[in-house]
Amino acid sequence: MSVRALEPQALWNAFADLNAVPRPSKKEERVRQFMVDFGKKLGLETLEDRIGNVIIKKPATPGMEQRITVILQSHLDMVHQKNETTVFDFDQQGINMKVDGDWVMAEGTTLGADNGIGVAAIMALLASKDVAHPALEAFFTIDEETGMTGAKQMDGSLLQGKILLNLDTEDDDELSIGCAGGIDTNTSYKYQETTIHGGWEVVKIKLRGLLGGHSGMDIDKGRGNANKWMARILWELHRENPMQLISFDGGSLRNAIPREATCRIAVPDSESAIQKLENSIAQLKEEYLNLEPEHRFEIETVVSSGDALNDEDCTKILNALCSVHNGVFRMSPDIPQLVEASTSLARVVIQDGLFTTQSLQRSSVESTKAEVSMTVRAAFENMGATVEQGGDYPGWQPNRNSSILKVMENLYTGMFHEAPHVKACHAGLECGILGKHLPGVEMISFGPNIRAAHSPDEKVQISSVQKFWSFLLETLKNIPNKA
Repeated sequence: MSVRALEPQALWNAFADLNAVPRPSKKEERVRQFMVDFGKKLGLETLEDRIGNVIIKKPATPGMEQRITVILQSHLDMVHQKNETTVFDFDQQGINMKVDGDWVMAEGTTLGADNGIGVAAIMALLASKDVAHPALEAFFTIDEETGMTGAKQMDGSLLQGKILLNLDTEDDDELSIGCAGGIDTNTSYKYQETTIHGGWEVVKIKLRGLLGGHSGMDIDKGRGNANKWMARILWELHRENPMQLISFDGGSLRNAIPREATCRIAVPDSESAIQKLENSIAQLKEEYLNLEPEHRFEIETVVSSGDALNDEDCTKILNALCSVHNGVFRMSPDIPQLVEASTSLARVVIQDGLFTTQSLQRSSVESTKAEVSMTVRAAFENMGATVEQGGDYPGWQPNRNSSILKVMENLYTGMFHEAPHVKACHAGLECGILGKHLPGVEMISFGPNIRAAHSPDEKVQISSVQKFWSFLLETLKNIPNKA
């Protein structure tokens, strides 16, 4: 079945149109123009602010003019990640989608349901002729995935709505009323190079097939981090055996749990080294037997040229990679099962005399965000690395007494015969930043079931999109009157 044949067709057709447009973070020129053309073709007021966010305004339908104006918000960019064996040019190609039972997914790449389904839902509403709704302000932000630049530099004066519905949550039974803030930590260290010892053999180690996922929403699932796994087996080998580290390349995106890593080492006896590596790998396999069943290591001897790290720098770097915290840092003492603070070692590169890392620390509490980022900074500064921290964005403080929350809770319970889960999430939703620009605006985030976001296994549930759509329509019908 084609994605375009799914119900509701207006939403799925909008999603297919959107996914035909390349839309990587920081390269949103084409999708911005796509959205501007979409709004103008409908004859609706269409604006762009200074940073490039797109705003499309639609008047209320007859009889809804006295209702509060609603801001519908989603981000235009998507995470671009693919399997190693997938040949795909994200800058030029649209996403290849397929239907698999009750799910839509992509062929070997991220799907872009995060946040494309939210964008498509808004597009369907803007184009609708038979949906009752108050005045709408569709607000499409840019660069959410790599810095939330659009939200940070938005022009709040262009929006008059007093209720904001963020369509960027990934469980259809949740109403999100709070989220984590975050900060990026980037490090660099120039190491001393030395020639590979004469007669030593070069071994290439590849790790593939970890689950990966969203470094906020999935950080509490205990999944393997490819950078930490690779650092561990190298540290265990280097501790007791002669070894030269030549290169290391792990992870891809700052907000994705790394699924893959590759390194090259030189050793005097490859057979002995490979046996010791396999012993370490067997231990990892046992520890993660039920969590990471599809991972695989590939080890082979190769012909290699170039230089290696000197032993002192190799020790420093492996010690730093093994000592830096990764994963949940603190659970919330106030909200059950909520991760309060975490850190993810997302990217590691060792090549041509330079060792660099990228990591992302998150917390819903500013003081613990500062603490977890301090632990990462300290681990790398202790080895002499230069540390730069930036991209800081605030969390979203929950408001359990929000009037729109009460409306949506009652609607959900009436429609689906169970109460929704009202909660804060550990992802970096834009709402915390948007609230700084839109004081007094009540915000709720919700959406359909999306799984494995930020990875090539990303998928969205068809029946859940139908549920989300019906709930969105009913919410718009029940927006309160203006005071």
